[in-house]
Amino acid sequence: MTDNTQRPEHGANSARPADLPTQYAPAEVEGQLYDRWVERGYFEADAKSDKEPYTIVIPPPNVTGSLHLGHAFEHTLIDALTRRKRMQGHETLWQPGMDHAGIATQNVVERELAKEGKSRHDLGREAFVERVWKWKGESGGQISGQMKRLGDGVAWSRERFTMDEGLSQAVQTIFKRLYDDELIYRAERIINWCPRCLTAISDIEVEYQDDEGELVSIRYGEGDSSIVVATTRAETMLGDTAVAVHPDDERYRHLVGTEIELPLTGRRIPVVADEHVDPEFGTGAVKVTPAHDPNDFEIGRRHDLPNLAVMDEHAVITAHGPFQGLDRLEARSTIVAALRAEGRIVAEKRPYTHSVGHCSRCKTTIEPRLSMQWWVKVGPLAKAAGDAVRDGRVDIHPKEMESRYFGWVDNLHDWCISRQLWWGHRIPVWYGPEGEVVCVGPDEEPPSGDGWRQDSDVLDTWFSSGLWPFSTLGWPARTESLEKFYPNSVLVTGYDILFFWVARMMMFGLYAMDGTPPFRTIALHGMVRDQFGKKMSKSFGNAVNPLDWMDKYGSDAVRFTLARGANPGVDVPIGEDWVQASRNFANKIWNATRFALMNGATIEGELPAPEELRAEDRWILSRLYSVVAEVDAYYDDYQFAKLSDVLFHFAWDEVFDWYVELSKTTFAKGGPAADASRRVLGEVLDVTLRLLHPVVPFVTEALWTTLTGQESVVIADWPKDGGFRDRAAEQEIETVQQVVTEVRRFRADQGLQPGQKVPARLDLAASPALAAHEDAIRQLLRLQPESEGFTPTATLPVAGATVALDLSGAIDVEAERKRLAKDLAAAEKELAQTTAKLGNEAFLAKAPDNVVEKIRGRQATAQADIERISAQLAGLPQT
Repeated sequence: MTDNTQRPEHGANSARPADLPTQYAPAEVEGQLYDRWVERGYFEADAKSDKEPYTIVIPPPNVTGSLHLGHAFEHTLIDALTRRKRMQGHETLWQPGMDHAGIATQNVVERELAKEGKSRHDLGREAFVERVWKWKGESGGQISGQMKRLGDGVAWSRERFTMDEGLSQAVQTIFKRLYDDELIYRAERIINWCPRCLTAISDIEVEYQDDEGELVSIRYGEGDSSIVVATTRAETMLGDTAVAVHPDDERYRHLVGTEIELPLTGRRIPVVADEHVDPEFGTGAVKVTPAHDPNDFEIGRRHDLPNLAVMDEHAVITAHGPFQGLDRLEARSTIVAALRAEGRIVAEKRPYTHSVGHCSRCKTTIEPRLSMQWWVKVGPLAKAAGDAVRDGRVDIHPKEMESRYFGWVDNLHDWCISRQLWWGHRIPVWYGPEGEVVCVGPDEEPPSGDGWRQDSDVLDTWFSSGLWPFSTLGWPARTESLEKFYPNSVLVTGYDILFFWVARMMMFGLYAMDGTPPFRTIALHGMVRDQFGKKMSKSFGNAVNPLDWMDKYGSDAVRFTLARGANPGVDVPIGEDWVQASRNFANKIWNATRFALMNGATIEGELPAPEELRAEDRWILSRLYSVVAEVDAYYDDYQFAKLSDVLFHFAWDEVFDWYVELSKTTFAKGGPAADASRRVLGEVLDVTLRLLHPVVPFVTEALWTTLTGQESVVIADWPKDGGFRDRAAEQEIETVQQVVTEVRRFRADQGLQPGQKVPARLDLAASPALAAHEDAIRQLLRLQPESEGFTPTATLPVAGATVALDLSGAIDVEAERKRLAKDLAAAEKELAQTTAKLGNEAFLAKAPDNVVEKIRGRQATAQADIERISAQLAGLPQT
């Protein structure tokens, strides 16, 4: 048996229960403890250290953001990992920082300007950017303070911002390298366009929802040469440049290569054959609008069709004719009416529900739009990102998520990286008066003189955040931090951004760092949902501010609830009742530890040898070191829910409800056995608090420092499995638990109060191991010794022992008999009814399976109730 406990200096008695208030008040403890941790530099990381590094980056929250439950969940998991690794002796870096959040931040400042009756154009680009920096300094980044409330152990001195000078240099450096390697290019392509934000947006910034619209079928051409096409966006027909059919579709083969008239426009457009068309869907013919649909754009490229844009950046119709100047939605209804008047509408379906993309920032319906943009050629980068997982350099956890990752990187399209914003990293490309194009690196002077201008676009936010694992460490310089802490040990993030942020970091890390991936493991978690499994949303009325729960129940309670629901890659339901239960757990830890200290629990001196310990002492130490091993295994497998559950049941059930209670008898008797148990209890508390610390850091810090007299559990050693196991002691205490549990159940069935004392005779002769625990069994069960006139009214054989109880003076037998008889009659009636239904063939033939199963369940419950109540009646004293 190994003693892993750090010893207090000078051997002073460290347990000071008077230092602990009688009740745990999180608000009075958490803030001051966190400030002390930061002041003492516990969370800082030294690049010069010879310790083994352990690095995790924070998924950088938006500078506009505030702490939501998703953040609290993810940060709890990362904090637990880093606190444990720090205790294990690693040089641990949890790298903090924030994302400049291009669109979101620009929208915030533009709304402020609108209140003043101004737009960004009134200020001009330079003044507007200065205004955003001012907003960032005054109002941005409030989430940092909220992270401290949660207990995030990040290295605050290393905090970075994706627009700071160092990260801006990194962005310009990698853009230049990619450009020179012909992996960045400029071209016209279809992009997601937000007519409100007036910029291209990434796929992750598009939210799809089912909207009600209309599906109209329109006849193009006349007579035998006509074709019917269907669309939900009738306004785009003004930009049609072809109709496409499948090459093998016999219905239209005679029309391929001919032209038909496009209604309302007077233009004639060709009929082309393309294998992209599904002949089984609809009429088997599709309108082709290359400038306003990504699939149509590809058809247009294959058939050399013109790209005819009919909407401007505000989604207003620009095509000449009666519809010019109309908003797209106004134009839609107007065009349908005009087609109807010409007899071109073959069918109309409304409402027609279909999936429509919306801008995640402003909720405007996005518009596919042909636009000149900057792109990353992702082919070779994505292949490298896939190979790094396939060859084992990077592990994805849980492993079943690998297929989703490969499904993405193996089919990745070129990435549109330009945004039509003013806030962000401006594209480092200059255009000259003679058509020159010059990409400028961070150490190069941009060209100047008449006619030279810089590209007006900025880079997609994901471009800079894709550099996060190495730009935050000083890249492109070969800094000590980069040498020490790259690659990251693990990335902890949600599966929802596996395709976007994770894939970007993999591509850029492998490219910039000579084939070294940015992290060794990708640990994916699910999304936080409400207690019914529904997505949390303000519109649903189920969104929760975690700060409210922290105010009410404490940060530890919120953290423990989130960790206890964190199964790898699986969504996490959470409700306030669960947070309240976690608060009760924190209170239990506090009260039980305080009680133990008041009864002399200590870490002084060496642990007694096993042969000097009572069975309950050996049992709890055996269980303790088993739990250490179990928790370690779960941490290494990122099984936060399982390790939290193990710790919960060990601490509450085994330590506080059993060992502390079993020890009371020993403490009362005093002597060497009591001293040994006090030392064992101190050991158990010390190790248990250290095991709990990464998940519930505040309450464990307050209790552990009181128990040990040492500086902080943050820098204490992580417990090690001492290897001590005593299966015989475990079996002995399990037998005691069985006796106590069975008699408690019987007492409860008879309506006895938990503290109500009854006379009893214990026959433990058949079990010598139980005989040694008679005093404890009597205390736990509130059993008095036999007295004169003792008359057994109930006898319970359990676990090789016999417990005879005299209940004659404890309960009103007749009243209890009547109550049980009433319950028995109800159970028998339920059994008769369910049995009759299940015996009815006609009912079984018609009833749904789930209804039949429900009735079978009721039948089984009724049968069990009858057996239970009958046993209780038989156990009542005879009158």
